[in-house]
Amino acid sequence: MDWLVELITGTGIAHAIMVLALVISMGLLLGKIKIFGISLGTTWILFFGIFLGHLGLAIDPNVLHFLKEFGLILFIFSIGMQVGPSFFSSFKQGGITLNLLATGVVLLGVLTTYIIHVVTGIPIATMVGILSGAVTNTPGLGAAQQTYTDVTGTVDPTIATAYAVAYPLGVVGIIMSIVLFRYIFRINFAKENSELDDKSESKMTEANMFSLLVENPSIFGKNIREIKHLIQKEFVISRVLHVRTQELVVPKTQTVLNEGDKVLVVSNLKNIEVIEAMIGRRIEMGKEEWNKLDSQLVSRRISITKSAINGRSIGSLRLRNLFGINITRVNRAGMDLIADSRLQLQLGDRVTVVGSEESILNVEKFLGNSLKRLREPNLISFFIGIALGVLVGSIPFIIPGIPQPVKLGLAGGPLIVAILISKFGPKYKLVTYTTMSANLMLREIGIAIFLACVGLGAGGNFVETVVNGG
Repeated sequence: MDWLVELITGTGIAHAIMVLALVISMGLLLGKIKIFGISLGTTWILFFGIFLGHLGLAIDPNVLHFLKEFGLILFIFSIGMQVGPSFFSSFKQGGITLNLLATGVVLLGVLTTYIIHVVTGIPIATMVGILSGAVTNTPGLGAAQQTYTDVTGTVDPTIATAYAVAYPLGVVGIIMSIVLFRYIFRINFAKENSELDDKSESKMTEANMFSLLVENPSIFGKNIREIKHLIQKEFVISRVLHVRTQELVVPKTQTVLNEGDKVLVVSNLKNIEVIEAMIGRRIEMGKEEWNKLDSQLVSRRISITKSAINGRSIGSLRLRNLFGINITRVNRAGMDLIADSRLQLQLGDRVTVVGSEESILNVEKFLGNSLKRLREPNLISFFIGIALGVLVGSIPFIIPGIPQPVKLGLAGGPLIVAILISKFGPKYKLVTYTTMSANLMLREIGIAIFLACVGLGAGGNFVETVVNGG
C-alpha cells in the first residue's frame, strides 16, 4: 500500500492530477445542492479546494501555478471567442453607455478599497485580493496578481488568500442584493425581459418575411437591381408572382416587376416601412401560400461547412447565376440575418435557400452541408490565438509615474486576441467556428481548474487569515 500513500501524500504529477480531479469533481457535486432554490455552482470547487488545502493536501507550487494560469487562459479565451463576433456591433446598441457604467463601478470599488486600506492599515495587496473576491471577479484576480508582480517585482500569496476569504460572502452578497432589490422595487422579471426583447436592436435587425403587392408606378418596368438602388436598404426579394402570367419565379437582379405583381420580401423591422412605401402595401400571404403556388420551388436550410467559403461574401459566390437559387436569410449564432450581397459567410452559418430541388442539391455540394465537418474542432486557430494572446499579454507598457512596465498579462492578452480573431478571422480565411457546447466545455474546464488551484493555494493559511483579521 506504499504506492497509495505516496500517491496521496507525494508531490509528483500523478498526485497533482489526482488532487485536482478530486477537488473539481467533489466541488461540482456539492454545487448541485440547492438551498432555498439557490445553488453556488462552481464556487464549491473553490471552497473544497480551500478545505483540502487546509488539511494539508498540496500540489507542487510550480505545477499549481502553471495549472492556474492555463485554466484562466482557457476560461478567458473561450469567453472572447464567444462574444467577439458581436463585440464591436454592441457599441452601437448602448455598449458605450454600459462600458462607462462598468468603468464607474470599478472605479468606485477601487476608491472604496483604497479608503479601507488607509483607514484600517490592511496591506494593499490583501485589499486587492479582497476587492476581486468581493465582486467575484475571477479574471480580475489574475490581472491583479500579474500587475502587482510587474510593479513590485515580487509574488504576494496574500492576494489569492484574501480573494478566497472574500469570495464566499461576495457570492452571497450579490445573490441577496438581487433578491432584495427584486422585492423592494417589485420587479417582474418576465415583464422586464419581454420589454427588453421588444426594444432590443437584435430584434429590430433580425430578418423577417412579409408579402407586398407592387403598386408604386415609379418602379413599374424596373428590374430588381434598379429597385434596390432606389430604396438603398438591405432586403432580399425571395420570390415573385407575375400577375399577368401567374408564373412564380426565383428572381434574379434582371427580373422586372410590374403593376399587380406579388413579392415575398425578407428584411428587418427597421426597413419595412421604407420598403412598403417604395414597392406597395403589405398583403396577407404567408409562406405556406407561396409554397402551394409552385411545388417545384422548395426552401431549405444549408450549413456552410467548406473552408473555402469561409470569409467570402454572398455576392462573390454568384449562386443565382450558377444554380438559379436565391439565398434569403443567414442564420448565425441563432439569429437570422438578411442575405445582403456584401455579407461575409462564416463556417457554421446556416443559409436559407429557395429554388428547385435539383438546384438546391447542387448548392448543398457547393457549400458543404456536412454536420460531421462542423463537429470537428478547429484547434489550429484556438492555439494560435492562445500563443498570440500570451505574446500580446507579455508586451511591456511604460506608464509615467510607475517604476516598472505594466503588462496586460495572461488574462488581458488572450481576451483581446480572442475577440479580434473571432471577429476578423473569417475575413482572412481563418476558421474560428466552434460549437456552443465545445466552447462551454472549454470555458467550464478552465474556470474549474483555476478555482481548484486558487483554493488549494489559499487553503494552507486560510483559517489563520480569517482569525487574524479576515
